[in-house]
Amino acid sequence: MRAWEATIRITQAATRKRANTIFCTQGSSSPTTEEENEEQDDHIYANGEIFHAERFLPNGDYYSGYWLDNFPHGQGKYWWTDGCMYVGDWFRGKTMGKGIFSWPSGAMYEGNFKTGFMDGDGTYTGPNGDTYRGCWIMNLKHGHGVKEYVNGDCYDGEWCRGLQEGQGRYNWKNGNYYVGEWKNGTIFGKGKMYWTNGNVYEGNWEDGFPKGNGTFKWTDGSFYVGNWSKDPNEQNGTFYPSTSLLQTGNLEWDPQQVFNVDLVECTICPPEKVPILPSQKKLALWRSSKAVDSNIKPRRMSLDGRIDAPPVDREFGRIRLSDVAGTSASTSYYLDDSIVGLQDPDGYLRGSPIRIPKVVKRQGQTISKGHKNYELMLNLQLGIRVSVGRPGPPPSLDLKPSAFDPREKYWTRFPTEGSKITPPHPSCEFRWKDYCPKVFRALRMLFKVDAADYMISICGNDALRELCSPGKSGSFFYLTNDDRYMIKTMKKAETKVLLRMLSAYFNHVRAFENTLVTKYYGLHCVKLSGPAQKKVRFVIMGNLFCTNYSIHRRFDLKGSTFGRMTDKPESEIEATTTLKDLDLNFIFRLQKTWFQEFRRQVDRDCEFMEQEGVMDYSLLVGIHFREADSTEDQTSSGSGTPIDNGGSENETFARVSRADMDQLLLDQEGWASIKLGINMPARVERTERKATEAETQLIGDPTGELYDVILFFGVIDILQDYDITKKLEHAYKSMQCDPNSISAVDPKAYSRRFRDYIFKVFIEDN
Repeated sequence: MRAWEATIRITQAATRKRANTIFCTQGSSSPTTEEENEEQDDHIYANGEIFHAERFLPNGDYYSGYWLDNFPHGQGKYWWTDGCMYVGDWFRGKTMGKGIFSWPSGAMYEGNFKTGFMDGDGTYTGPNGDTYRGCWIMNLKHGHGVKEYVNGDCYDGEWCRGLQEGQGRYNWKNGNYYVGEWKNGTIFGKGKMYWTNGNVYEGNWEDGFPKGNGTFKWTDGSFYVGNWSKDPNEQNGTFYPSTSLLQTGNLEWDPQQVFNVDLVECTICPPEKVPILPSQKKLALWRSSKAVDSNIKPRRMSLDGRIDAPPVDREFGRIRLSDVAGTSASTSYYLDDSIVGLQDPDGYLRGSPIRIPKVVKRQGQTISKGHKNYELMLNLQLGIRVSVGRPGPPPSLDLKPSAFDPREKYWTRFPTEGSKITPPHPSCEFRWKDYCPKVFRALRMLFKVDAADYMISICGNDALRELCSPGKSGSFFYLTNDDRYMIKTMKKAETKVLLRMLSAYFNHVRAFENTLVTKYYGLHCVKLSGPAQKKVRFVIMGNLFCTNYSIHRRFDLKGSTFGRMTDKPESEIEATTTLKDLDLNFIFRLQKTWFQEFRRQVDRDCEFMEQEGVMDYSLLVGIHFREADSTEDQTSSGSGTPIDNGGSENETFARVSRADMDQLLLDQEGWASIKLGINMPARVERTERKATEAETQLIGDPTGELYDVILFFGVIDILQDYDITKKLEHAYKSMQCDPNSISAVDPKAYSRRFRDYIFKVFIEDN
C-alpha cells in the first residue's frame, strides 16, 4: 500500500510539472508540445466514437483512459492535484460502475459507483483503519453492512443514511455485546445487552441507556424488574435476590450501578469524517483547441455531472436523458432564448427556460401599529404566552379519553388592567379560549417543540407577518418572524372537524413519525369585547417551508383539473406564487428507499383521512433548485432563515450553496435534518404538455431535462368534511364538466384519485 501511494505521489508531481510546462500561465509554452497537441487533435473522432487518450489537463490533473466526445467514458484513471485518484468505469464524465477511489490520507473506497456517488456494494477503509463492507446509497451507508473499528469493536446490522438504524449487533473489544434495535446511530428500542461476566439486561433503551421497562439478570439467579431511567427519581422497580443472597442477607442493590459501572465502557465509536466526497471532485475537462472558442474559459464539471455555472440569474444546466442513453453530445445542454414561448412542430407547448430570481422576496407584510389586525395580533400573542406558560403537571403522551372531549376547553378573561393570572396590556379587553390544552401540550412534546422556544417564536418582540391575501376559504394566514409557525384563522366548521378527529389524529402522528399531514400545535379562540362580540378561532401549525433554502417554486397538488391553473401570466409568477396541478411541469424523482417510504406514508395518511371522512386536501410541494446556488452568494448553512434588512420589502432568504449541500450529505449530523418531506435531495424532470391539451392533460410528457433539487412537501388542508356544501358543489360542477375533474368528490373517491395522481408525479429515480 505504501509503495503504491508513493508511486501515486511521484506520478502526481510529474503530472503537475508537465502540465505547468505545457500550460504555463505566462503564455510561453514549448512549440513542440503545442504541435504535439495540435497533431493529436488532428485525429478527428466522429461524434459518438470512443477512443483512448492520455491527457494532461490545464490545472495539473491527469487522465488516462477512454474518451467519448471529450468526456471520460469506459475504463480510465483520473488523478487530481490534491492527491485523490479514481480508477474504474466512467460514463460520460461520471463515475459509473465499479471503481476504486483513494484519498491522500490513505482512505480508500472500492466498489460500485452511480452518477459520481458511492452507490451499491462497496468497501471503505478509513485513514485510521476502520473498515466498512456493505451497501451504500449516495455516499452513505444504507442497508446491511459490517463495520470493523480499529479499536477492535464491530457492528453488524442495518444502516440508514450513514448511521446504525434497525436491527444490529455491536461487539465491544472486551467481549460485551448488544443485540437489538438502533436509531440514529445509538441504541434505541428493544434489545439485549450481554456482559462477559454473565449478566444480562433485556428491555427498552433510549440514547444508549436503559429507559422504560426492563429486566436485569445476574448469573446467580438474581434479577431486577422495573422502570429504568438515568434519573434516580424516575427509577423504580423490584429486586428479586437469589437463594444464596437470601442466605447471606445481602438484599441491597442500587440500580444506578448499571449506568455508573456496567455501561461505562460500553460506548459506541463515532462515525468517521470524510474530508471530501467523490461526488464533490471536479473534472477539468479537456477541450480540443480546434473546437473551442479562445474567448470562452473552460468550465469544470463535478463527478455527478454538474457543470459549474456563473453566479448570475440564468437558466439551469440540463442533463438530457437522451445523452445518458448514449446519443451524441452535440445535443445542446441549454435552450436558446429564441424558442421561448414557441410551439414546437411536434405539437408540444414548450415553456420558457426556467429562470429563478437571485433574490427571493420575503413572504408577508409585517403587522405594525396601525394595521387593522394589530390588536388581534397582540391578543393572540398575550393569550398564548399565558396559556403555554401556565404552571401545570408535566405533559404526558398517555392521555385519558376525557382529554379529547370537545367540551374540554378553558376560558380566560384578559382585562386591560390585568388580573391575578393575566398581565395588564394596551389592547382592548378580550376573552381567551384553549381547546383541549392537554392534548396539544402532548402534541408539542411529541413533535419535540420546546415550550420556551415556542413562546419566543410566537410571542417574542418580533411582530407576525400577514400573508398578502387570504386563502380561497377566506381564512387569513400569519407567519412568525422566524418562519417556524403559521397561524391560520378557522371557521367554526373546521374547528369542529379538528376536535372531532383529534383523538385519531393524535394516535396517527404518534404511530407514524414520518407522517406528511400538517403538524398542529394549538387551537384557540379570541372573543373581543364590545357590541360586536367578534370571535376569531385560529390554529397554530408548523410551516412546511421553514428552511435555510430559498423556495424557488411551490405547487399545490390535488389530482383534479377543473380550475386547477393559476390565473397569473407567466411574467407575473414569482417564487412565492403557489401554482396548481395544470401549472406543474415537473416529475419528481426520489431515490429508491425514499420513494418506497413515500408510497407507504402517503397510503397511511390517505387511509387515515378517508376514515375520518375528510377531502379537498392537497400536497404542498416546495422546490429549491441546487443549480441556483453559487459560491459567490452562499451563506452559512447555520444562519437564520430570514436576513434582517430592517423590514425592507426586499428582504431575502438565506441561501445554501451546492458545496454546503454536499457538505450536509457528508456530515452525519446534518443528515438528521433530512426526513421524508424535509430537506430531501432529489431530482426533477421537466415535462411539456401538448398545445391542444394544455388545459386537460394533467401530467405532461417527460423531456429528459433533469435538475438537482431539494424538496419540501406535506399534506395540508385536512379539515374539510364532505358536507352538504361540498355535495352541492359536486352536483353543480358536474353539470359543467367531467365529474372526475373537480375537487369536490366523496372522501373515498378523493383518496383514490389523489394517490393515483401523486404516484404518477413522484416516481423512483432509476
